[in-house]
Amino acid sequence: MEICAGEERFVVYYVYILRSKVDDKLYSGYTNDLRRRFEEHNKGEVESTSHRKPFALIYYEAYLHQQDATTREKFFKTQWGRNYLRKVLKNYWVHSSDG
Repeated sequence: MEICAGEERFVVYYVYILRSKVDDKLYSGYTNDLRRRFEEHNKGEVESTSHRKPFALIYYEAYLHQQDATTREKFFKTQWGRNYLRKVLKNYWVHSSDG
């Protein structure tokens, strides 16, 4: 996604967390078009997640630099990252009717 600020244009990179509605497992990824990528996951167009669809988008962050987004995505794949998500999303887990 591009954001305009006066004459400057910024490409925004998103790090996102999906929860499979089939097995409740989480998937993290990054993209510069969150809506398109979310649709691709739910249509089964992403090989690594096609067997786990449908998904709920439960969290995302936006970055101006791709390297920052990829670093954050890698963090979410670690135990520290999973612990961080458990804490940040504690109300989601408590109040989610299907999670």
